[in-house]
Amino acid sequence: MKKYSTYLFDFDYTLADSSRGIIICFRHVLERHGYTISNDEAIKRTIGKTLEESFTILTGITDAETLAAFRREYVKEADIYMTANTILFPETLEVLNRLKQRNAKIGIVSTKYRYRIMELMSSYVPENFFSIIVGGEDVKTHKPSPEGLMYAIDQLESDRQQTLYIGDSTVDAETARNASIDFWGVLHGATTREELSIYPNIGISNDLYSLVL
Repeated sequence: MKKYSTYLFDFDYTLADSSRGIIICFRHVLERHGYTISNDEAIKRTIGKTLEESFTILTGITDAETLAAFRREYVKEADIYMTANTILFPETLEVLNRLKQRNAKIGIVSTKYRYRIMELMSSYVPENFFSIIVGGEDVKTHKPSPEGLMYAIDQLESDRQQTLYIGDSTVDAETARNASIDFWGVLHGATTREELSIYPNIGISNDLYSLVL
């Protein structure tokens, strides 16, 4: 595949499997308020969306104040359970290191909070390994708004034509389209190849290895 000068990654279900931690946190909050989710798949399908969007999908609640309260409860649960229940995909570190060896700029643009991403990745890579990490607290409008991607590109002084965004969801694909940059889909998550293929993409693969072939 084409070699890019900048590779920006989504986090959840792209670089790491945090589904176990996410499911635990959602279930604790929802059950506390009398909501029962019959299967984990419903929760997994919300990964990559904002917490408020996810709670709306799972409960039908649209009241902003209630959703904000649920988000605050979720964050407290995540402080306890998330990092311990998140693992990198088997190829993640090898692929990231091989891209670094090409002198490519490597970044993360995610709805997940930046501090939580850094907490996990600090166990695996040196402090300044990533050229930039943009988390949910760093933007005013979340994906599929291109704000996070455009901020990263501007900060890195990268060329959009030489930038690739890698993600697992249709939200990621739409975000790349809105930023007018190339997209690569990875099938680590709950989104299917057929769902991703609706959106403009350079390729769709089962794992991240295709990025370094």
